[in-house]
Amino acid sequence: MKKRYQIEQQRAVQQFRRLATEQNPNVQMILPMADIVGLLQEGVGNLLRHAGLELMHLVMDEEVKSLAGERHQQHEHRRAHRWGKEDGYCVVDGQRVPIQRTRLRSGDNREQRLGSYELFQRSGPLQAGVWDKMMRGLSTRNYGAVVKDFQSAYGIEKSAVSENFIEASREKVKQLMERPLGELRLCAVLIDGTPFKDRQMVAALGIGCDGRKTVLGIREGATENTAVVSSLLSELVERGLDFSMPRMYILDGGKALHAAVRRHAGEAAFIQRCQVHKKRNVVDHLPEEHKAAVKRKLQNAYQMADYADAKRSLESLHRELMDLNPSAARSLEEGMEETLTVHKLRVPDQLRRTLSCTNVIESAFSIVETVCRNVKRWRSGDQIERWVGSGLLVAERQFRKVIGHRQIPLLLSSMANAVSKKPIAKGAAVA
Repeated sequence: MKKRYQIEQQRAVQQFRRLATEQNPNVQMILPMADIVGLLQEGVGNLLRHAGLELMHLVMDEEVKSLAGERHQQHEHRRAHRWGKEDGYCVVDGQRVPIQRTRLRSGDNREQRLGSYELFQRSGPLQAGVWDKMMRGLSTRNYGAVVKDFQSAYGIEKSAVSENFIEASREKVKQLMERPLGELRLCAVLIDGTPFKDRQMVAALGIGCDGRKTVLGIREGATENTAVVSSLLSELVERGLDFSMPRMYILDGGKALHAAVRRHAGEAAFIQRCQVHKKRNVVDHLPEEHKAAVKRKLQNAYQMADYADAKRSLESLHRELMDLNPSAARSLEEGMEETLTVHKLRVPDQLRRTLSCTNVIESAFSIVETVCRNVKRWRSGDQIERWVGSGLLVAERQFRKVIGHRQIPLLLSSMANAVSKKPIAKGAAVA
């Protein structure tokens, strides 16, 4: 529920906009040439900033005239009267700049707000500017020294910048977590849990049928467990994502991810275990002298185009590992079939390399790490979620279509054929 002052602000802005559209008064600004030359000594930017402030004063004066009439003159349609002046501020280029405004009183002796002043004072541009600059690597400590364009500007101290960033990043993440997904046509969803500052951040990223990537959502948890992942997927359902559509789900191999995806998507899910994670897990069991050879054999197997050849090669390696290191053999055997889903669907080579691992989402998290490099102290609350969400939005700006995107129609056709050939579950209704 909006507070009274918020309602009054909104009414004042609406009234000002009606004045602009219905009466459309002219606002003229006259600057002596000598003043222009003097201002230009410090550059065109200085002239434009000075002219902008002058223009704001003129616009507010015009609104005052429309409400209270000309000074010292009768005005039969007067809706307010002047009540002195007051120091205030406007937001220009992400900075608070002092400005003096006329105060008005209405007929019932209440404060009459100026819609133009409310617009000049809105914090949205300030917060957006702070968010954008901090995402580019500017720290709160250096913010004021870098962006200060007005000698009298304030509100760009470290504490004020931090407050504005908190509000801006909170709003950005809210928009990320609430944007509708019903219109997205996704051929694949990547889900990965990444350790981040002693917490586990689970992120979902979608690949559209046109090859474009979209951040779908994030969840913070102490561990990558089924409850955390299910909560994330349930939220995606509420926002319109259809889990009944045949789709690839590329996972890092965690059992929690696998269980949650199966619960939501059922037989429509074509689960691809990340081959990079699998290679890493197998090799980590081995002594140093055997790592390179086994890694090369795994790489050769996964590079094969034919499913039968790739599986035969992995099974051969499994037998070797049983003699060399049974733990490594068991690691390879676990989920082996799901590491070959892209082979089973006969995905063409370029697209197969893209969809065989979670590198796409890990690349996005590398940008998050870069964005967060200036944060020296991590506190509790929503700080991690705000920074990770903001970083993923920065990454999303830089996304390009995935490699092999022109081959996506072949993937869609393969999944549709595979779904049509799946046996009807026992007890299911038959038309």
